[in-house]
Amino acid sequence: MLIKVVDQIVDEDLHSAAWRLYQDAFDELNTLAVQRHMMFPSEFDEVMLDSRVSKYLALTDEGQLCGVATYTNDLDAVPLIAPQYFERHWPEHYASRKIWYIGFVAVGPEHQGREAFAQLVEQMYLVAATQNGLVGLDICSYNDDVRHMSRIFRLMISRVTDNMRFSRIDQQSFWLYEFPTAA
Repeated sequence: MLIKVVDQIVDEDLHSAAWRLYQDAFDELNTLAVQRHMMFPSEFDEVMLDSRVSKYLALTDEGQLCGVATYTNDLDAVPLIAPQYFERHWPEHYASRKIWYIGFVAVGPEHQGREAFAQLVEQMYLVAATQNGLVGLDICSYNDDVRHMSRIFRLMISRVTDNMRFSRIDQQSFWLYEFPTAA
């Protein structure tokens, strides 16, 4: 397994493979979570070309793409988060660009439960950890309640270091008002 970091994905074959991995990983979430968790193809294309966002590629020993993740410390490059929130709560980290954000981690179905996910996450966290930084990410309720992703992230990083604190910094809930009979 090799983890390769690139600024842009311009190769059409690699881009197509990354899109398929991403689509396989997040398509079902659109039926399980209220907020859309999958970028439109045009949004995905923009991220793949945005040099402010590092693309972490997990490659098998044969060179096949089996995982892809995005990571940046330019919080303006991350749609749907408020950089001002991070600036207010961690002003020194924000000013010195020591806050990173994981946009997504996608691993092909045949490689889930193997080393690709762990290596992608560990490589990203090491960047921040070596600079006494912070890493943010969002996990929907389904992925946390059913797949226990916050616990998995915490366990994976604790394998790398015992010098880490992990906490929920915000939460959003969605509400539905139902009218079962006509008024």
